[in-house]
Amino acid sequence: QVQLVESGGGLVQAGDSLRLSCAASGRTFSSSAMGWFRQAPGKEREFVAAISWRLGNTYYADSVKGRFTISRDNAKNTVYLQMNSLRPEDTAVYYCAATSRGLPLVSELYNSWGQGIQVTVSS
Repeated sequence: QVQLVESGGGLVQAGDSLRLSCAASGRTFSSSAMGWFRQAPGKEREFVAAISWRLGNTYYADSVKGRFTISRDNAKNTVYLQMNSLRPEDTAVYYCAATSRGLPLVSELYNSWGQGIQVTVSS
């Protein structure tokens, strides 16, 4: 199992930036990729971005493409989500997740999850 701990959330104004971090520990060698998901109140959890550990291949949801950047530091077993030009609709609890099943875009294929961290963007 992989343990994940998110950090870096908070309250910002529209147009501001935040960087989320996700530190992985445990059986990290079994993980092929990491993803970020988010869940707003009353909505289902949705995919935000994903990155593969080995090659650094990335995928983004259309809603964040061009504003968010996912990256990883293999030496630190840490994945980052740089969020720029934040909008009120980005307000959600953000979760990082690990998978050993390639580079999926759906939450069902991720088998380890962090506790989540709140990001609030005021207008």
